[in-house]
Amino acid sequence: MQTPFLPHMLESIKAVEASRAERFETEPRRMDADEKTALLQEFHPDYGDNGFDTIKIGANTGEKAPKELVELLHSKSKISDVNINLDNIEFDVDVLIIGGGAAGASAAIEAHNAGQNVMIVTKLRMGDSNSMMAEGGIQAADKENDSPMQHYLDSFGGGHYKNKPELLRRLVMDGPKSIKWLNELGVMFDKHEDGTMWTFPGGGLSRKRLHACADYTGAEITRVLKDEVQNLGIEIAEFTAALELILDEEGKVAGAVLVNMLTGEYLVARAKTVIMATGGAGRMHYHGFPTTNHYGATADGLVMAYRAGCNLLYQDTIQYHPSGAAFPSQLFGALVTEKVRSIGAQLLNIDGEAFVHPLETRDVAASAIIRECGVREKGIATGQGNGVWLDTPLIEMIHGEGKIESAIPGMLRMFLNYGMDLRKTPILVYPSFHYQNGGVEIENDGNTKHIPNLFIAGEAAGGIHGRNRLLGNSMLDVIVFGRLTGQKAAQMAKSTTTGKLFLNHIKTYEGKINEAGVDTGKLSPILLPKYTRDVNEARVV
Repeated sequence: MQTPFLPHMLESIKAVEASRAERFETEPRRMDADEKTALLQEFHPDYGDNGFDTIKIGANTGEKAPKELVELLHSKSKISDVNINLDNIEFDVDVLIIGGGAAGASAAIEAHNAGQNVMIVTKLRMGDSNSMMAEGGIQAADKENDSPMQHYLDSFGGGHYKNKPELLRRLVMDGPKSIKWLNELGVMFDKHEDGTMWTFPGGGLSRKRLHACADYTGAEITRVLKDEVQNLGIEIAEFTAALELILDEEGKVAGAVLVNMLTGEYLVARAKTVIMATGGAGRMHYHGFPTTNHYGATADGLVMAYRAGCNLLYQDTIQYHPSGAAFPSQLFGALVTEKVRSIGAQLLNIDGEAFVHPLETRDVAASAIIRECGVREKGIATGQGNGVWLDTPLIEMIHGEGKIESAIPGMLRMFLNYGMDLRKTPILVYPSFHYQNGGVEIENDGNTKHIPNLFIAGEAAGGIHGRNRLLGNSMLDVIVFGRLTGQKAAQMAKSTTTGKLFLNHIKTYEGKINEAGVDTGKLSPILLPKYTRDVNEARVV
């Protein structure tokens, strides 16, 4: 097969190959704390002012957020001029779950098993989520040389000591039981011949704590959870998006206004409790970055919860995965799992030099790549910017032939489709918008502080990971807090009586928009990104 690499890339690959034997013997050193801080402050997008704006209404007034998110928060509701008949109730359930990823599925299973009438609504298909696209693994301290305390310390440092302690404690303490629960449901974790699970290292981890299903971990976990939801007979409304939360006269959440994405019909769902598991915001392309996220990741939950009166936490911090595919253009932004680096691949510049330790935390590694491709002018031109090499052939020098196909078969096949064999040549990567570190602030049970009976699970929640997330903690998060919110929402539903339904908070919020003079003339949430354009219109990204 003809090589897809351009002549200047082939020339650079020669430098990579020439330095491989030396790099096999000596890994690049790790940075000290001062070096990491200086690197982040100069090169990580979170630490600058470009691309940010100030929120001028609501609970986070005066705080900064990405311009794209601020625009959503300063926009009026999609139903502001729609007459919604709240007496015409289409769905009436105990627990309404908004979102069909792993967090929503975990919550639904637990709420159903607690004896409650549960329904999931999802704007795409059940399982279409960032959970499905997660590759590297799920953390849990369940080995003899590890402990939840060590997991806590790693994650607290990785989050720059900004994690809410009670939430992080819940995450790490429930880690081992979450793996056990998934294993018993049928998740096919990688195991030794004696049945014990393989565990792998990762950026910011002091122990081999990453449990994986090859490089299909998120897809495998989501598959099993989706099957369980369907086997239990839990009602699912696919292609049905939530537009706004509904409150009752006491200010409790009491359901949501929905829209059928196929027909445009508006629907009212009444519920005693609501769990928002709406995922991330990658398709907003903050700071112009490509994204690893699925098509529906447009910050819907943040908009709806904020408009109803919740506050956001760390909404200004985003995780850019160091290894988004930079070449070829058909894969631009696609996730190249961190597991590739955890088993030995190194990040290299145009001269074949290893410029950062492969297992630095994601924000540090991403910043180093941005620096290399920017001020140092050591990146490799791709036609869509610059990238750096991820030296994948080094993996089989370390572990022996066959390791790539057994450990990262998804990555191998993805690049083989475009004529690149990870076993023989390096690949080009550049940071890609991967994870929304912040979100709606939650309390210890996943409940929101200001709206009774409203729970947040998964990537839409803020505070668990602080200002940077370690790999594998997101898949653990969706299981731990998905299950927890399902249990707590079911318990709350048993003692709740829903009052008369109201949407007054929408008019109140729009009054604040008008008073502040920040009306964007647009409507939110946007539900799906727009990539089409008119002849004279610039592309979104």
